[in-house]
Amino acid sequence: MFKLKVLLILSLFFIGITSEKKPYVEDSLLSKIDEKYKIYAKRRFLLLQEMLDSVADKSDLEKLEAVNNFFNEVRYASDMKTYGKSDYWATPWEFLGKDRGDCEDYVISKYFALKYLGVDYKKLFFTYVRSTKFKEPHMVLTYFETPKSEPLILDNINLKIFPASQREDLTPIYNFNGEILDKADKTNKKSHKKWDELKLNMQRKKI
Repeated sequence: MFKLKVLLILSLFFIGITSEKKPYVEDSLLSKIDEKYKIYAKRRFLLLQEMLDSVADKSDLEKLEAVNNFFNEVRYASDMKTYGKSDYWATPWEFLGKDRGDCEDYVISKYFALKYLGVDYKKLFFTYVRSTKFKEPHMVLTYFETPKSEPLILDNINLKIFPASQREDLTPIYNFNGEILDKADKTNKKSHKKWDELKLNMQRKKI
C-alpha cells in the first residue's frame, strides 16, 4: 500500500511537470535577445509573456483582442529602413526585439502568438489585400471561426478588430496559410518562398 501511494505521488508530480506550458520565449533565447537588443527589449518580451499568460484560459475572441492590441503597439517601419531589403519577413523575435516592422511582421507575430495560445492555426490566414485608402498592397491576419464564417480582420492600420464586411477600405486578394500548405503537400512544391525562409529562420531562432 505504501509503495502504491509513493507511485501515485510521483506520477502526479511528473504529470505536473510535463503539463507546465513552456514560455513563448525560452530563457536561453531571452538571454540572447537581452544581449543583442538590451534590457528594454527583454522587458517587452516579459510583458508579452505576461499578456499571453493572462489570456491563456480565455475565449478565442479575447485572445485575438489581447494579441492584436499588444503587437499594434510596435512601431511601423518599412523593410528597407529596418533591414535594407525591399521585402523581408521577420521572426517574432526580430520584430519585437527591434520594436519595429511592416505589415507582414505584425501578421507573423500575431499568428505565432495566437498559435502558442492554442488557437487553431487552421482558422488563421495571412491575407493579402489592397488598401483603397493608401492605394497600395497590404497584409492582415484573418480569423475564420468556421470555413464558412465571415473572417475577422486583425490589422496594424485600423487597430480594432472588425468583420471583413466592415472593412470597406480593404480589397481582398487571397488568403494564405503556410502550415496548411505544408501538411497538404509534403513535397513543399506548393509552398511560399517567403514562408519557407521564415520557417528556416524560426528553426534557427533568428533574432
